[in-house]
Amino acid sequence: MTRNNGDIQDGLASEIRRQFGSEAIKRFARSMPTFRAETDIPDHLRDLLDELEGVETSPAGDRRSR
Repeated sequence: MTRNNGDIQDGLASEIRRQFGSEAIKRFARSMPTFRAETDIPDHLRDLLDELEGVETSPAGDRRSR
């Protein structure tokens, strides 16, 4: 039995999210200047980033509309 293309894409997307969420990747990214977070960003941008983080960590954030 073969899997349809949607199942393969969903599985791949899930695997990529899992790997990018690993502690090893997070440590590696933090060590690179390009991915280092700025601490002195304007308040309105900090608020937008906090809102984005909230959406990403919510259970509904795992489902992407297509």
